Amino acid sequence: MTAKPGSPLANRRTFLRAATAAGAIPAAALATGALAGTAQAASGPDLPDFAPVPAAAQGPALNGAGYFVGRIDGHLYWVTDGNYQAMFLSTREGVVLVDAPPTIGHNLLRAIAEVTRANGRPAKVTHLVYSHSHADHADHAGASSILGKDVVRIGHSECRRFLLRANDPNRPAPTITFEDRYTLQVGGEHLELAHHGPNHSPDNIFIHAPGHRTLMVVDVLYPGWVPFKQLAVSQDIPAWLRAQHIAMAYPWRTLVGGHLGRLGQRADGELQLAYMADLEASTRAAMSLDPAPYFAKYGPAGNSWAVLKTYLDAVAAAAAAPVVAKYTGVLAAADVFTLDNAGTLVESFRIDAGILGPFGTHP
Repeated sequence: MTAKPGSPLANRRTFLRAATAAGAIPAAALATGALAGTAQAASGPDLPDFAPVPAAAQGPALNGAGYFVGRIDGHLYWVTDGNYQAMFLSTREGVVLVDAPPTIGHNLLRAIAEVTRANGRPAKVTHLVYSHSHADHADHAGASSILGKDVVRIGHSECRRFLLRANDPNRPAPTITFEDRYTLQVGGEHLELAHHGPNHSPDNIFIHAPGHRTLMVVDVLYPGWVPFKQLAVSQDIPAWLRAQHIAMAYPWRTLVGGHLGRLGQRADGELQLAYMADLEASTRAAMSLDPAPYFAKYGPAGNSWAVLKTYLDAVAAAAAAPVVAKYTGVLAAADVFTLDNAGTLVESFRIDAGILGPFGTHP
């Protein structure tokens, strides 16, 4: 099987060969297909293989309808389809739902009906809390419309602004908004909502259920997994890095991260902090890479973009290699998104922190 030059597979192979030559990834891992870049011939697209997902990263089995609903504590529950998560409180007056991912869709209502039939409480959703809007896509709010017009929708003031701008009928804007903190009390239950500044998105909030020692914060911590690509496609990388520590400062026992198939525990948060600390340290070290060969190759032709692309790609590959080697088998998808996350850190260090390496001001 031959990958075309410049293809993602060819780039990944280049990264893995360089990392193996540097001793960062054992050659045996490539021979056994334990890491990306070992795609085998198949009848479909030329796709790479990746390391197996560790058992510890897997969530509970889904039912025949394609969802799982479970109790977190007391009358606090969660529901997942294996890729997205929502949380809900069953109260004496109705249900408070946090997020309405469209991939779960009407299974949200089925999960709620299942729970409320068992506990004898009302099944009607009376309140919906938006963790964030993400007006460029509807991954956590896109099923809001199935709840009807009478639901009280709550979110940060920026969430309302973004959703009014989006004008998406599937995501009605919240009618109750707040700036810093808001306590929602319904039917003997309560949630504490807080905005600690922008992170993954400008309006992303923390939803704390103190009576149940549970925190829901979306696209910040990924229990059992490395963060999604580009550090969760976050709009403010330094603030996203801080948000991890803000989340860990809450006194929670259980975390609802909004993605993937299982809940989190505090050990999961500590493991992600360790992963990110290693990636940050490795990226800082890699940014001293000598750019001379890249200028020598592309400079005479005046192709500045080629110089920068190949140099920055090489920095990201050097940064990612030891982290991939350390966390493969420990965190799911370490071999899938670490290279991408390293590239995002490189750009954030350059733009946000002024870490310019050999491109800094020199006497």
